[in-house]
Amino acid sequence: MSAHPVHPGHAAPGSDRVLRALQLTVRRRLDGLLQGEHAGLRLGPGSEPAEIRAYRPGEDDVRRIDWNVTARTQVPHVRAPMAEHELESWVLVDGSASMDFGTAVMEKRELAAAMVGAIGLITGRPGNRMGVRVLHGGALHRLPARPARAAAWAAVRTLIDAPRAEPGVDAPVDLGAAVSRLIRDHRRPGLRVVVSDFLADGGGTDRPFAWEQPMRRLAARHDTVAVEVLDPRELELPEVGLLTLVDPETGRRRDVQTSSRRLRERYAAAALAHRGAISAALREAGVAHLILRTDQDWVTDLARFVRARRRTAAVARAHARRSAR
Repeated sequence: MSAHPVHPGHAAPGSDRVLRALQLTVRRRLDGLLQGEHAGLRLGPGSEPAEIRAYRPGEDDVRRIDWNVTARTQVPHVRAPMAEHELESWVLVDGSASMDFGTAVMEKRELAAAMVGAIGLITGRPGNRMGVRVLHGGALHRLPARPARAAAWAAVRTLIDAPRAEPGVDAPVDLGAAVSRLIRDHRRPGLRVVVSDFLADGGGTDRPFAWEQPMRRLAARHDTVAVEVLDPRELELPEVGLLTLVDPETGRRRDVQTSSRRLRERYAAAALAHRGAISAALREAGVAHLILRTDQDWVTDLARFVRARRRTAAVARAHARRSAR
C-alpha cells in the first residue's frame, strides 16, 4: 500500500545521535556474532568450485558448463565458483518519501541506514571495498567504493543527514532505472544489496514490476540481496476512527473511517497481496530476500539470515567437492 497515516510531530532525527546509536547497536551486537570469511555470504567469480546448478540460457557462461554432470543428468549444468577473497559490494538505498516514515522503534530511513552500517561490518575484511548509491530527490547519488567499514559509516551519515523527500514535489522514484544503472556502472562481480520498501510501483499486485527485469539481470551477474523495509502500519490500519492517509510520492490525502472492520480487512488483504507479489518477483529473479521491520529486532533477523546463507553455501561447497571427485 502506498498511503501512509499522517504522523505529525515526527521530526527529522539528529544525525549525530542516530549515528552513535546505530554504531553502538551494530558494533556491540553484530561484531563477533557474524565472524568468518565472507565466502560463506556469497558466491561469485573465483577458482574453487562451490555450486552445481542447472544452466540458465542467456545468463550463464557456457564455458562453465560441467559436462560430466550434464552427461549424467541429461540436463545442462554449470559449476559456479566460490568468491575470491577480495569482495566489492555495492548497496543501492531507496531514499524516496515513503522511507521517511515510521510508527515503531525507528523510521524506515533509519533502518535502511542501519542496514548499510551492518553490511559494512559484515564485509569489512582486508581488501574488501564497498560503495553506495542513494536514490533521492529523483537523482541517483554515488558514494565511491572505499574500505567497507569506512564507506558504511560515511554512507550512514549521508543517509541520516539527507533532506526529507517532499511528497508531490520531488520526481517519482524509478527503482528499476536505478538498478539498471547499478548494472551498467559497476560490472565487476560482487555483492549487490538493494534496500527499499519496494513501493515505487504503488501498492498494486500487477506484474511485472518496473524493477523486476533489472533485478533479474543484476542477479545473473552478482550475488544479490533485496532488503525489504516495512512498518507495521503499512500492513494493517489501526482502529482509531477517522484517519488521514497521505500518498508519500504524490502528497495526495484521503480521510478514511478506520472504525469500519470491512475497510481494515480489505486494507490488510491488499497489503498482504502486494507483499506476496514482491516476494514472488524477487524469488523468480533469483534474488535473496530479507524482510526487516521497524517494530522488530532487525539485528536478530539479519543474523539469522546471514547464518542461513552461510549454511547453504557450506552445503553447496561440500556437494561440489563430492561431485568433483
